[in-house]
Amino acid sequence: MIVPKVYFMWEAGADLKDFLRSGLYGIETELYFKDELSESEIEDIIPEMDILVGWRPTDDLLSKAKRLSLFINPGAGVQHLKVFIDIFKEQNITVANGHGNAYFTAQHTVAILLSLMNKVNFHHNAMVDGKWRLGDSEAASIPLRDRNVGFLGYGHVNHNVHKFLSGFDIQFSVLKRTEEKRYEYPSEITEYRDLNKFLTDIDILITAVPLTEKTTGIIGQKELELLGKEGIIVNVGRGPVIEEKALYEALKEKQISAAAIDVWYDYQCEPDEAGKRYPFNFPFNELENVLLSPHRAASPFSDLKRWSEVIENIKRFSAGRTDFKNIVNTDEGY
Repeated sequence: MIVPKVYFMWEAGADLKDFLRSGLYGIETELYFKDELSESEIEDIIPEMDILVGWRPTDDLLSKAKRLSLFINPGAGVQHLKVFIDIFKEQNITVANGHGNAYFTAQHTVAILLSLMNKVNFHHNAMVDGKWRLGDSEAASIPLRDRNVGFLGYGHVNHNVHKFLSGFDIQFSVLKRTEEKRYEYPSEITEYRDLNKFLTDIDILITAVPLTEKTTGIIGQKELELLGKEGIIVNVGRGPVIEEKALYEALKEKQISAAAIDVWYDYQCEPDEAGKRYPFNFPFNELENVLLSPHRAASPFSDLKRWSEVIENIKRFSAGRTDFKNIVNTDEGY
C-alpha cells in the first residue's frame, strides 16, 4: 500500500474535511489543506505531494510539485487546464475529472426543459402581476409526448437525463464519438455518427459536451436549420458549442421553437449603465422563446456526496492502481 500525500488547494469547509476524512477512514493517507497551513509550510510540503486536488494551479505550484502523480480537478470542465498540458505531459502527471455534479446537472436539465415546454415562467410572472388564469391563447404548453430527444454527447449528464426522461412516451437518439454502449433504461435509443442526419431526425437537442477544438461551434446556422421550426434546444454543456449569433438569430426569427440555456458566452461581462450584467453579446433577455439560467445546473454545491469520486481516486492511488475514474485525455481536452 502507498501512503499518498494529498494537498487540497483551497479553503475547504469543516463539513467537507470531515466527509473526506470519513470517506478515507482506514486508508492511510496524509491530507493537507491550504487554510490550515502558512505560506512557508505550503512551500515546504508541495515538493512531497503525490496528489493535488483543486481547480486552478499555477506554473510555479506544478513546477515545485516534483513527486506529483495525480491532479484531480473536482469539476467537469478542464478548458482552464489547457495551459498546463505540457507540464502534465513532461512530468507524467495523470489528470482526473470530477463528475459528482452530473446528477444535479441532469436534474436541472430536465427542470428547465419542462419549464420551457410548459411555459412555467410566463404563467408565474403573469400571476405575480395579478393576471389570473391566462390560457393557451397567451402561452400554450408544448406536449413532450411523441417527441424525439437527441443527446449531443452521452457522458455522465446525458446518461442521467436519459434515466430521468425514460418514463415519458418519447424516443431517444444520441450522437456519440465512441462505440461504447451503456443504455440500461427502459427505452430504446438510436445511435448516430452523422450530425446532419441526427439533427434532421430529432425534435429536442440536449447538448452536454465539453468545449474542445472539435466541439466549439459544432452547432451553427446550418445545423439549427436542420433542427427545424419545431426544434427545441437545451444547452448545459458549454456556451460556445453553439454559435452565439446563429442561436440568437434562430430564436429571434423563429427558425427554431425555443431554447433553455444554462451556459453562456461572456463570463467576465461588465455592467451596463443601469448596473445590469448579461453574459452574452446579443439580447437573449429580450426574447420570449428562451429560458435563461445563470450557469447553476451543478447546484447545490454543499452536497458532500459529489466528492465521492475524489475519495475513490485517492483510494485507488493508495492501492497502487492507475485506473482512476474520469481520466482526462489531455490531447483531446476532456
